[in-house]
Amino acid sequence: MAWWLLWDGRAWFGVKEFWVATTLKSQFGLDIAKQIAQHISAVWGEFDARAFCAEVAQGYEELALMPRARRVAEVLAHYLPAAYPEALAIVLASIQVAKPEAKAQEMTGFFYLPHTCFVAQHGLAHFAESMQAQYILTQYFSAEFSIRPFIVRYPEPALALLARWASDENEHVRRLVSEGTRPRLPWGSRLAAFQRDPRPVLALLERLKDDPALYVRRSVANNLNDIGKDNPQALYATASAWLRGASAERAWIVQHALRSAIKRGEAGALAVLGVSPAAQLQLVTASIGPAQAQLGEVLRVALQLENRDNTRQKFVIDCQIHYVKANGQTRAKVFKLKTLHLAAGERVALSKSISLANMSTRQHYAGRHQVDVLVNGVAQPVGVFELRC
Repeated sequence: MAWWLLWDGRAWFGVKEFWVATTLKSQFGLDIAKQIAQHISAVWGEFDARAFCAEVAQGYEELALMPRARRVAEVLAHYLPAAYPEALAIVLASIQVAKPEAKAQEMTGFFYLPHTCFVAQHGLAHFAESMQAQYILTQYFSAEFSIRPFIVRYPEPALALLARWASDENEHVRRLVSEGTRPRLPWGSRLAAFQRDPRPVLALLERLKDDPALYVRRSVANNLNDIGKDNPQALYATASAWLRGASAERAWIVQHALRSAIKRGEAGALAVLGVSPAAQLQLVTASIGPAQAQLGEVLRVALQLENRDNTRQKFVIDCQIHYVKANGQTRAKVFKLKTLHLAAGERVALSKSISLANMSTRQHYAGRHQVDVLVNGVAQPVGVFELRC
């Protein structure tokens, strides 16, 4: 699988971040450093590959994925020329060594994470050279992490350059414009200035909202979703404007961008989608099973609901489970069900199967778990199940 498909399938975009980090860490072993050393040696004969690999190995096994990449980058700087422009030229030349057909096999792109870390850690004083390097590197592996320090230190020139990149012919470069400016990028440092004032980011997203690549449009939606967590009114206003005369592709962006706000039951987000919190959808029947569940089993929630309003209405329907935590308190997690229209008196049957197995992202604890149905952001109790661990 190509790296951009893996990246586009995680969450960053929906796949659980910790699971991905754990899985990739197990693959990001010392052999990665050895391969990088081979590539560097091929373009710069003075490189001490043996010493480089030995230094990287010190304490490497205890490190998580991102610290491993940063360590490789830091040690790499010890064995390259002291002048950053000269060292960067060697790093960029080395990425051309791998055969094109091998690129998709090298950690599905994560092989190049240390290269981007090198730019972020050592190139901040060299804006032009480093931004050009990230333009090149993002076509191998996203530079969404490494570009953020440059946006913070050089906001005006960085934004001007990103505005030009928004019309670049390469979709990976265009995606960097959106992903690199996400105020709350997972695994990345937050961009506090954009959390306070998202207008510079919104101007970039405006250029990308009708991008031909789903890969880019998904990033636009995720960025707008980020913005809504700190600036909900900006999210509502942008979503409303984008829906006017929207294509199906742009309407999808809006729907995806509003997903977190909808889960939170924000009236402004629901209003953008033409949904009324006052619409009457009545829970007719419900079943939750097994009522006495064991860890590792699958919970099934089945619902029948009826529109009790006297007009056709639009409904956003979700399922919410109040998971018991280690301290005995609970925390709600929302699972998407369906968005639909129902005529007056019309009924709908919905169901959801949810794994009760422990995961890297969710540990289960014994106790009484409440289940709700969320209708247009309003919770209705469905029932409870007891989990035994």
